[in-house]
Amino acid sequence: MAQLEQRIAQARGDVAADLVLRGGRIFDLMTGDLLDGDVAICGDTIVGIMAEYTGKRVIDVSGLILVPGFIDTHLHIESSCITPFEFDRCVLPRGVTTAICDPHEIANVIGADGIRYFQNASDHTLMDIRVQLSSCVPSTHMETAGAALSAEDLSKLRGHSSEIGLAEFMNYPGVIHRDPGCLDKLGLFDGGHIDGHCPLLSGRDLNAYIAAGIRTEHEATGADEALEKLRKGMRVLIREGSVSKDLDALQPLLTEITAPYMCLCTDDRNPLDISEHGHLDYMIRRLIARGTSPLAAYRAATLSAAEAFGLKDRGQIAPGKRADIVAIDTLEGCHAQHVISAGVEVTDAAFAARTVLPPVGRGSVRAPRLAADDFRTTTNRPDTDVIGIREGQILTDHLHEDIAITDGDKRPDPARDLMRIAIVERHGKNGNIACGFVRGFGMQAGAIASTVCHDHHNIACVGADYADMALAANRLSEIEGGFVVTRDGDVLAELALPVAGLMSLEPFEHVRDRLVELRDAATSLGVTLEEPFLQLAFLALPVIPALKITDRGMVDVNAFEIIG
Repeated sequence: MAQLEQRIAQARGDVAADLVLRGGRIFDLMTGDLLDGDVAICGDTIVGIMAEYTGKRVIDVSGLILVPGFIDTHLHIESSCITPFEFDRCVLPRGVTTAICDPHEIANVIGADGIRYFQNASDHTLMDIRVQLSSCVPSTHMETAGAALSAEDLSKLRGHSSEIGLAEFMNYPGVIHRDPGCLDKLGLFDGGHIDGHCPLLSGRDLNAYIAAGIRTEHEATGADEALEKLRKGMRVLIREGSVSKDLDALQPLLTEITAPYMCLCTDDRNPLDISEHGHLDYMIRRLIARGTSPLAAYRAATLSAAEAFGLKDRGQIAPGKRADIVAIDTLEGCHAQHVISAGVEVTDAAFAARTVLPPVGRGSVRAPRLAADDFRTTTNRPDTDVIGIREGQILTDHLHEDIAITDGDKRPDPARDLMRIAIVERHGKNGNIACGFVRGFGMQAGAIASTVCHDHHNIACVGADYADMALAANRLSEIEGGFVVTRDGDVLAELALPVAGLMSLEPFEHVRDRLVELRDAATSLGVTLEEPFLQLAFLALPVIPALKITDRGMVDVNAFEIIG
């Protein structure tokens, strides 16, 4: 009651506000107008706008435009290769005050303890990290993950203050064909928020998926697909990650009419891309540059996102809303000059005052010791299934090529851009090694290996030389996971990710610099992809069409079966 009384008193101006932002103009998300007047803040809540206020503390934001804090509606913090605390420090100064995360990357390695780590971390970050409960651990029955979470396991994780609902339901065949395990999880969250994941699903199958209670979806890669989902009641999340780049394709659909039902997300974005381009601020700039009205772009990044996920306390600079405010240079520029998160000014001192939790998931890479011969394939037929990369998408093509057999083995062929790809089980469960072919890296020599391998996070390795592939994969065991580039028996570059083989213990600046070195090393092998490491990671995800590979073999995703 004392807090309530204080809010009302400060709103009326009977007593000085805790904090006043003075001199800026508020971007009104109702009309698109720019409003004059101070912004008064009491604790973590906005209590007054469009008036003059006295404050115990005043921040001069003259000449700047005030917009609500940005909300990333779907992401995996682990894919930034840094801990939640470093992610907080990396993106909050860019205006991202709320992140709705799905920790299923770490959950697929260490199970419920990974989700609890994110829940506990959310109690200490300056930004508001909302932790959805991971629905698909593992994502399918066609891979070996480090853990498995049932509906009963998820029920034990409920009740934390960071919870919104059930995270992206990737096993869409399990939903539409009424798999009992899937139904148990859906039933547990019936009436609550359930996030979707159904690439290219349409018609009656899409109707069935939505009828299960799934309300948001980020996998639309084309305007027609997104429009059908919008018309059937789904909120569409426009995604622009380090690999999955759907903004240009969906931008024409984002208008002032559709903006209340569309949001923005990054899904998987690393510190190098964030440093070079930005995060949600980059998406806003790009949308406006391509012709989207500022009102539509900022609504999608703020108020629409809040309403889609039931966060009624934010998304607008208005009395009674959470004091998440970004002071930017211009609507078109979207460069944050000051950021307020829950009433706290974002500064180095504020970050230093946080409690940082100890890491989890150490020693999680327990792969077999590999030799060059482990990457040979035994076959007697030239016809070969080949994964075709689509740069900028996580969709792949199912290609067929004739590859000559030499000494019982089909070898990589750099001249035809046909590289060996292998997935090595690294959780210490069965030691599976599956090999196949991929086209699209442009590699001419050496190898790349990674333990960031969606969503089971086994070792993924692609290369032109078996000995270099073995060296790269074995080095991952020695550094507790990460990224490695090798050539001619030497390690050219590496980044250790010892937290579950997914996240670094170093500051995000260190990770950014190592990613530059890794990118340069990959380029020296002939690799032409802008982001080869996360592109490699998605080649192992058997819920994204059309052809993928797991530790159990090549997967025809459209048929939802292992084909060899």
